[in-house]
Amino acid sequence: MAMEVKRVPIPRRGVDYRGKVVLAPMVRSGEMPSRLLALKYGADLVWGPETVDHSMIGTTRRFNEYSNTIEWVRPSSHGQKDPPADAKESIIYRLHPEIEKDRLIFQIGTSDPDRAVQASRLVAADVAGIDVNAGCPKPFSTSGGMGAALLRTPDKLCAILEALVENIVPEFEIGISVKIRLLETPAETEALVRRLCATGITGLTIHCRTTPMRPRERAIRGQLRMIAEVCHEFGVACLVNGDVETRDQGLKLAEEFGADGAMIATAAEKNPSCFRSEVDGGLAPWREVVDDYVKACMDSDNKFGNTKFLLAQMVPGKEKFYQPLNQCRSYTNICETLGLDEYVEQARQVDKKRGLDQPLQGKAAKKAAAKKSRANATALAAGGQMGRARDISTQKRKAAFSERMANTQTESPESTLVASAG
Repeated sequence: MAMEVKRVPIPRRGVDYRGKVVLAPMVRSGEMPSRLLALKYGADLVWGPETVDHSMIGTTRRFNEYSNTIEWVRPSSHGQKDPPADAKESIIYRLHPEIEKDRLIFQIGTSDPDRAVQASRLVAADVAGIDVNAGCPKPFSTSGGMGAALLRTPDKLCAILEALVENIVPEFEIGISVKIRLLETPAETEALVRRLCATGITGLTIHCRTTPMRPRERAIRGQLRMIAEVCHEFGVACLVNGDVETRDQGLKLAEEFGADGAMIATAAEKNPSCFRSEVDGGLAPWREVVDDYVKACMDSDNKFGNTKFLLAQMVPGKEKFYQPLNQCRSYTNICETLGLDEYVEQARQVDKKRGLDQPLQGKAAKKAAAKKSRANATALAAGGQMGRARDISTQKRKAAFSERMANTQTESPESTLVASAG
């Protein structure tokens, strides 16, 4: 008779991570349009980008009728303790209640149990779970004692999880989970995982790299089976993260090492159709994904800078659209560059709303012109027209020199005499 697998109870509004392939929490790459596209292509759950407790505390929740989203906003402080009354609003977090309902996990960056509870209370009623970031190695996270820094302060990390389990779970009926990295030795990792699982969490994601390791270094699987077994002793679901590139591969890895599911990061940033299994069509062509992404960004009124950043990840560098897209300064530019004629009118409306239909002025205009010039020279050189690129560069230097000489010659005699006397 097979032994029954132990499972911690999943709260009424929570989700079980078992059998799931999910989108990883990624700053910039985990904004709402990216999450919606991942769900469209088959992601079972999506993590939002790490959101720091300090930034959430003090926000106001509102419904945006234009984009049909829920937003948490606050006045932009720009480093000021007391922002002026006319300060612009900053959107700290947002979600699509119809599409992301029951499938969005809010990841919090925190180093304090009380702040973790205070910030989580603001969003808990609208998400399917709260996840604590204890794996991010970036300085903006670790410098505040958050992210991977919590791996070195296990007492604090456990206190945070216990506070969330004690306060958020009964009030909002959702689960609490944590995302960590490997420690230096299997013994250290095992001891930490045991302590974390004893806090009452429902899920644990293990990024199979140590804190100092970079994404280009291959993930380490040697401790994965042990970690999954420890999680299962407590009835906690275990997700594997690190070098997971497709849904099918993720499920195969989970089966091979005894984990319960998988989390995809970098591969989803480049092509979110990685969540679609081979039997359902597998990876979609980049062009199809990019068209869907642009539409999702306009529908949700996404920040243009974020849209442009993700397009640079999705469009292959050798494609003819790559450089022109980098020079686009509005949604209309993007749609015209990609030949998305059916979206141009919507793009114009979004540009008008976001102020992207206005010509650049002053320093911004000069900076854009300089950037375009450099891009053109690079494109010529890449196309084997190095000589022409050098000629253009020489002509620009000569023009600049001539302009400086002209300014010198038109200088007043008095100023010239003063300069000579000095």
